[in-house]
Amino acid sequence: MNFELGNSIPASITICDTEGIIIYMNDRAAKMFEGKGGYDLIGKNLYDCHNEKSKIIIRELIEKKKENIYSIDKEGKKKIIIQSPWYENDEMKGLIELVIELPDNIPHYVR
Repeated sequence: MNFELGNSIPASITICDTEGIIIYMNDRAAKMFEGKGGYDLIGKNLYDCHNEKSKIIIRELIEKKKENIYSIDKEGKKKIIIQSPWYENDEMKGLIELVIELPDNIPHYVR
C-alpha cells in the first residue's frame, strides 16, 4: 500500500490492522485527533479510544468484512465517514476510515 498518497487526498485517513492497532494516519487525521494524541495514536489500539457501542461496530466490521458509511454533523461541520476493510493480496488486513468534510452548499445531482 502506498501511504505517500494519503496527504494528497482531501480527507482524514486512519488505517488499523485486524487487531485494531492504528498503523497509519495522514496529516489531516493527526490534526483531527490532535486532542487525543494525534500521530502518537499510531501503534495504539483504537478500541481504547471508543465507547462500547463503537467497539461492537468495529468488531463486526472486521469479523464480517463489512463497510460502514454514514454522515455526521459535528461542531457545525457536515462530514461523511467511510469505514471499509482494506486488502493486500486478497487478504483482509484491517480497516481504513476516511472522513470527508462536506461543503455547506455541496451540489447533488441525479443522473
